[in-house]
Amino acid sequence: MITIENLHAKLHKDALLSIPFLDIQKGQSWAFIGSNGSGKSAFASLFNNELAIQAGTLTGLDTLNISLVSFEEQQRLIDREKERDDSDITNEVFEGTPVMELFLEVSQDQAAIDVLVEKFNLKHVINKGFRKLSTGESRKVIIIRALLQSKDVLVFDEPFDGLDALSQQHLLATLTSLHHKQQSMVLILNRLDEVPDWIQHMGFLHNCQLLAQGKKDNVLNSDIVKAFLTFNNQDLNLPERDPCVAKLELGPQEALVALHNGKVAYTDRLIFENLNWSIKQGEHWAVLGPNGCGKSTLLNLISGDHPQCYANDLTVFGIKRGSGESIWDIKQHIGIISSALQWQYKASTNVLSAVVSGLFDSIGLYNQVEDHQKQLALDWLAQVNLQDKANAPMHKLSYGEQRLVLICRAMIKQPALLILDEPCQGLDDANRQLVLGFIELLAQQKQTTLLYVTHHEGDLLPCFDQRLVCREVDPENGSVWQIES
Repeated sequence: MITIENLHAKLHKDALLSIPFLDIQKGQSWAFIGSNGSGKSAFASLFNNELAIQAGTLTGLDTLNISLVSFEEQQRLIDREKERDDSDITNEVFEGTPVMELFLEVSQDQAAIDVLVEKFNLKHVINKGFRKLSTGESRKVIIIRALLQSKDVLVFDEPFDGLDALSQQHLLATLTSLHHKQQSMVLILNRLDEVPDWIQHMGFLHNCQLLAQGKKDNVLNSDIVKAFLTFNNQDLNLPERDPCVAKLELGPQEALVALHNGKVAYTDRLIFENLNWSIKQGEHWAVLGPNGCGKSTLLNLISGDHPQCYANDLTVFGIKRGSGESIWDIKQHIGIISSALQWQYKASTNVLSAVVSGLFDSIGLYNQVEDHQKQLALDWLAQVNLQDKANAPMHKLSYGEQRLVLICRAMIKQPALLILDEPCQGLDDANRQLVLGFIELLAQQKQTTLLYVTHHEGDLLPCFDQRLVCREVDPENGSVWQIES
C-alpha cells in the first residue's frame, strides 16, 4: 500500500528525516515510537505530503485518502477559527464554528455523528462554538472528525493525549473495532504503555531516523531499541533560585488561595458554583476530573487568566481579587504550564528567551536580562538535555520539546505556586520520568505549593495527598466537586 525506500525528507535547513525502508500493507496497523525530537510528528506529516523529499522514493501515497489527527492539525483548526473571527467589524463576540457544523463539514451521516458524540460525551457542547471548548473537548472534536471520514489510512499522532480516562477507553475500543475491520492505521505514540495489544508492526525513530521497523516483538527486543527505551535515572538538581525574583511575604497560617462559594457561569452553561476551596502553603493538590468539567477554568481563576476571578470571593497570596491590585502582584508568585499556554506561545523567540521569559511572566521577552539569568535558563535547559538548542527558534522544536522548554519556563523562578495542567502531555517515557522527578524535588523543598492536573493515574506522585475531584458533570447544574485527603 505504502512503500518507502532510502527516503530523505527536509525538515528545515539543518535536519533531514531519514527512512531506509518501510512497507505498510493494506489492512495493517502500525505503531511508531521514539523520544521527543526524534521526528515522529515529522514522520506523520509525510502522510499529508507536507515534507519536501530530497532523495529516495515514497510510493502509493498519491492513490490513498488519508486522515491525520495531530496537535498540529488541532492548531490549524484553532488558527482557522481565529481567522473567521470578525468581531472587530461586527462588535459581536465570535464563539467559533458550532461543533455540529464542524462534523457536518466532513460527513453527512447523522447517525454516525450521534453515535460518536454520545460515546465521547460531547452532547452538551454540540451547539457550542469551537472556541469555547476545553482543550480536551477540542481534541475530541479533531478525533471524531477523523473517524467520520471514510479513509484508506487513519494516522493518529498522540491520539490519547489530552483525553480523560473514560474517553481514552472509548477511543481504544473504537480503534480496536476498526483494526478488526481491517482498517489501515498508523499510531504515533510517546508512551509505550499506550501501544495497543493488537498492534503487530512497529517502528522506532531516533534523531530523525527510522532505526528499526517490522514485527512488534522483533523491534522491542532489538538491542538498539532496548538501549534507547531504558530510562537513565540521572541525578536531578534544582538550579539556584534567581535572587531577583520577589519572595512571597505571607504569614505561615495564611492560605495561599481561598475561594468562597466560587462560581463560573456563561449565558448558556453553569460550569460550577458553591465551591469552597482553601490551599495552604506547602500543600500539594491534584485536581482531577473528566474533560470539560472546569479544571482549567478553576486554575485560570487562581492565576488571574479568567475574567470571572473578579466576580468571585477569591483571595490569592493574601490579596483579595478586585481590591485594586495589579495582575503582576499575583503573576510574580505563580508558574504555569498548560496546553493553552503552548497554543498561545506564538512569540517569535528562541528557546533561551522562552525560558528566561518565565522570570518576567511574559509571552516572549521584552525585559533587560542579566547574565546570571541567562545562565540560570541554560542550567534548566541542561537538566532536560536541550542546552544545545538554546538558540533554536521555538517553532522549530517538536511538540514534546516545546513542552519541556515551557516546563523550564514555569519552574525557573521556583514560584510560591506552580500550576501544572497536564505537564507530561506530549512527553516520551524518559522525559515524563524526568519531569516527574523535578516535581518531586520541588515538593521536597517545601518552597513551592503544587497544583497538578493529569488524566493518567500512574503520573500521580505520593506528594499529591490532597485532591479536588469532580465526581459529576451536569450540563444543567454544573460540575460537582469533592475534596479528598
